Amino acid sequence: MTATTGMQKGDLGAAPADTHGAISKKTVELDGVSVTEVTFGVGAKWSTDLKPDVGTSSCELPHVALVLSGTLHVVMDDGSEDEFGPHSVMLLPPGHDAWSVGDEPCTFVEFSRGNDLYA
Repeated sequence: MTATTGMQKGDLGAAPADTHGAISKKTVELDGVSVTEVTFGVGAKWSTDLKPDVGTSSCELPHVALVLSGTLHVVMDDGSEDEFGPHSVMLLPPGHDAWSVGDEPCTFVEFSRGNDLYA
């Protein structure tokens, strides 16, 4: 079978992991979009595991993602909060903290196109 011009394929399973404490990320670059599988291990929290490496008071990246498993609790800088579980699609603007809930890691796949909404 011949690939169609412009068709692209990546393999998140083969991508190297970028690990920060209990949070790991695997990214595949396609033309114009990065696709990242993010896993918050049991007890993982952005402000504990990633904040020291990033140096901002909260996560300043937007996220457009589909949760595959587990539950992610998100608190925005304005105090609003919500939880996202399997099959949830989330769009998180900059300015938040997040952590896994319960005894199961939370894995989601995010697409970098959220950056254009908050440029």
